[in-house]
Amino acid sequence: MDIIRSIEKEQLKGNVDKFVTGDTVRVHVKIKEGTRERVQVYEGIVIKKQGGSVAETFTVRKISYGVGVERTFPLHSPKVEQVEVVKKGRVRRARLFYLRDRIGKAAFKIKERKDK
Repeated sequence: MDIIRSIEKEQLKGNVDKFVTGDTVRVHVKIKEGTRERVQVYEGIVIKKQGGSVAETFTVRKISYGVGVERTFPLHSPKVEQVEVVKKGRVRRARLFYLRDRIGKAAFKIKERKDK
């Protein structure tokens, strides 16, 4: 079991910003188009985090042209270059699936968290 943990420890990223459910984040993702590679920014609200260690994932939801789009990212993937927190949200639950039913500006109404 120690061998598996040591291999997983090598795969972990050390420079990951701390963020929680309800935060608005900007995820920088590497996109490969043919032979070229570029970085695309995906900005939205974190609606859930799950897993742990290398298998930790988070789902980000945004509204694009009036349609809700959700995308799940592995946190420690080499495809995810950077995750930066834009705004900290104050929520009372771990999964924000109720945002799926909201339309327009109400889809982004989350109170801002003020850290001490």
